[in-house]
Order: sequence, then C-alpha cells, then structure tokens
Amino acid sequence: MLPFKLIYSDAYYLPIGEHVFPAEKYRRIRDRLVAKGIADVGDFLEPAPANDQDILLVHKPEYVNKLKTGTLSPREEMEMEIPYSRDLVEAFWLAAGGSILAGRQALAGGVSINIGGGFHHAFPDHGEGFCMIHDVAVAIRRLQRDDKIRTAMTVDCDVHQGNGTAAIFAGTRTASALLPSAGATTLDAPVLNSALPGKIRGAHAGEVFTISLHQHNNYPPWKPPSSIDVDLPDGIGDDDYVAWLDNALSSGLRQFEPELICYLAGADPYCEDQLGGLSLTIEGLKRRDELVFRVARARNIPVMVTFAGGYAQNVEDTVAIHCNTVIAAKEVFTVTK
Repeated sequence: MLPFKLIYSDAYYLPIGEHVFPAEKYRRIRDRLVAKGIADVGDFLEPAPANDQDILLVHKPEYVNKLKTGTLSPREEMEMEIPYSRDLVEAFWLAAGGSILAGRQALAGGVSINIGGGFHHAFPDHGEGFCMIHDVAVAIRRLQRDDKIRTAMTVDCDVHQGNGTAAIFAGTRTASALLPSAGATTLDAPVLNSALPGKIRGAHAGEVFTISLHQHNNYPPWKPPSSIDVDLPDGIGDDDYVAWLDNALSSGLRQFEPELICYLAGADPYCEDQLGGLSLTIEGLKRRDELVFRVARARNIPVMVTFAGGYAQNVEDTVAIHCNTVIAAKEVFTVTK
C-alpha cells in the first residue's frame, strides 16, 4: 500500500477523438501502476464531480452557462483546441472534483496525487490549449472557501507557461533582471551556470503564489506574469533544469509561506515530446519530482499533485514519466522505521 492516496476514475478519459493529447493515458497510468506493483487497487479513490458552485468560484457565470448549454461560439471552441461535447464537460467537472479530493487528501496525509487534472491554460471566461476549466484553481478556491487553507503555492513544471493560473491568481507583479542561482538553495542541487540564458522574474502579492518553469519560446505566445516565471531557453537539460527549479523554489519559499503546494507535474519537458523543446530525460524528470517532494516534506507543507501535459510520440514514455512521479512520492514520503 502507498503512504498516500491516488485519485482516479475511468471517466477521466477525454472524448476528443484523434488528437495529439493522449486521452487514454490516464487509464494506462493506472494499469501500469497496478501491473508493476507500484500501487494496489486499495490505493485509489474515486472522485465525485465538482458541482457548479465549485466551478463558479473561479469561472464566470456566462462561460459556465455556455459550457452547460453547448453555446460556445466557433471562436471559443477553436481557442480551446478540443471538440466540445457534453461528455467532455462532464469529464472536466470530474477532473476538478478529483483535484478537490486530492487537495483534501494531501492536507490530511501530506501528499496526494490526482492522476488527471492540471488544466492550467483555462481562464475565468474561456478555455485555451486543451483546457476547458482550471481544476487546480477550483480546488484551491474550494479549500479556501471551506477554511481548510488560507494560502497556497502552485509549482507548474509543464513545458508551457501556466497562463490561466497566472491570470486567475494575479497580484502585484514587477519584472526583475536575470537572477542566477546564488546563496543558499533549498537542497543540494547543481549550481546554475551564470551564463545560462534563462530568466527568473516576478514579485507577488496575494494568497496564492504562482511559480511557472517553462520553455520561453513556446505556447502561449502571451505569458501573463506569475509570481515567479522561469523562462527557460530551448534545449535545456536535466542538471540546469533541476537547478533552476531549486532556485525558484528557494526564492518562492523565502517570500511566501504556503499551507498547500499544488504541483503540476507535466511530462512534456521530455526530450522526445512533440509539443516541447526542452531536453530532459525520463530520469531527469523523476529527479525534478523528487526535488519538489523533498522540499515539501522538509518544510512539512502538504503537496497535491496533478498530471499536466505529455505528448511523447510513444505514449508509453508519457505513461512512464507520470508513473515515476508516483514512485518519487512513494520514495520520499515512505517513513522508514
């Protein structure tokens, strides 16, 4: 048995037909975890869908009504980049319910993983980039409404910037210059090469601190400012990526004290991803996960995980990367006697 719960439903499958988004990955992740003995059937919890009131904590009533009644304009559906259907709406409501449940489980036990979710391109009034609604934002707002948390930090390690997250939780932001790694870091990680042409920028005000670590020359073309944005150059590899992440986490946790970390564990920084341009290996992505979990555990901050993008030519690579996130959590959070 795992020392935490996995949130999963067969109904996470997105009915979008032939698409670069591998809608079958959720079932494959669950099957691989069980087949390899990483997880037992008793480790999984089945979520209930979020209700409309939950969704309205983040999304505009006009937009929610369009989704419920199938009255999106052609332009709105085109921006979403997935074909609208009533079944798709239900799948997204369920993913949001899964993230709410994962948040509650994390607060109760230190960590929990939603096998779905991570739809970070959704805005309050429209969807973008395969994302209809923002499940992580809905989960945070529901937990705040229920007085379970006051503060939260999002750590977005998808290859694409979390533009919806940044917009939803926008506070006061100011740009900063290049900030190479200097001083104490969160944990032992490679020190950044000061000549690396990446940037870390941002400042924060508000109850949700947003960190996005992403490829700069990639979707979305307009990137609203997060509390911390790390704009990575094309082709960055394992060591530099982990060092930038370590730097961003140490910077964020010096500024802000979250009661919950929401970690978006994207599989698309992978070197063979069709929609990414970074060069991380499968092993490097697991090191990334381990770093986030070790930082959270060292500070006794509960961490809720969602599985964001992953578009490897070989879907099994994406599945392996996501399964490794579960393995990393198991290794970090298993209490040794």
